[in-house]
Amino acid sequence: MTKAETIRTARLGKTELRLVAKDGRYFGLADGAVRAEGEVADDVWRRLHDEAGKGNAKYVGFDGARARFAKFFPNGFHTAGYEGDERAYKIAAKTRLDATAPVEDAASGKGFGEAVLAAFRATNLLSPFEKTRLQDVLRGPAADPFIRAAAWFTLGDRKAALAEMERTLKPFSSAKWTVVTYLPFLWLPEEHVFLKPEVTKDFAARIGHRFATDYEPRLRLEVYESLLDLVVKTEGALAEMKPRDRIDVQSFIFVVGEYDEARDGAKA
Repeated sequence: MTKAETIRTARLGKTELRLVAKDGRYFGLADGAVRAEGEVADDVWRRLHDEAGKGNAKYVGFDGARARFAKFFPNGFHTAGYEGDERAYKIAAKTRLDATAPVEDAASGKGFGEAVLAAFRATNLLSPFEKTRLQDVLRGPAADPFIRAAAWFTLGDRKAALAEMERTLKPFSSAKWTVVTYLPFLWLPEEHVFLKPEVTKDFAARIGHRFATDYEPRLRLEVYESLLDLVVKTEGALAEMKPRDRIDVQSFIFVVGEYDEARDGAKA
């Protein structure tokens, strides 16, 4: 029998997480108690985070998340106020972007700076400060390489494209998750999702997903992959609500994580 070896550690709030290898198996421990085990290290580590997340003070699970969403939109994505409050303006921005800077053209073309700037200005997903900095990006020589990289990311070349977006945006203090996920989200909402960090971390804590601790501001592909895992699990939990795309999923995340009880509920 071999000696147990700790191969990974982290903290989830006040909880200490450890991944231990012993006799060809892996064990996930939360404050010393085994919460997950198996033969694949990454799988055990993911399940450990999910299980330990249930101990977070904010944890309500997907049942609680759906109930919270229903306080504001009782008929789900078909509530009368939902389209106007959460979806219609994003669809309008997508429609305009598709017409003025189609993703396939943007992937190899140039001169789309003004069209893309208009798309960023068409919603309130970014702060006014972020939009101001993007004006310098999109009206200068960095515009074409940034837009091409965003299109490559959308179409699947994620690692190299993310690095290129970071390279072009960093001089403008714009290498942010909000900026790099915005265009892929509008171009292809069936596959991509917009990342607004604080509200998404809050949502992840509420449903017990590891993204709450996986997140970091640095543009690492592993962070986005954790986000997509969160989205896939959320889509599964919302199957009966029939989200049309990840615009609906992102709206669900935002409502659950951001709306407060003082806000008026929508009419059914």
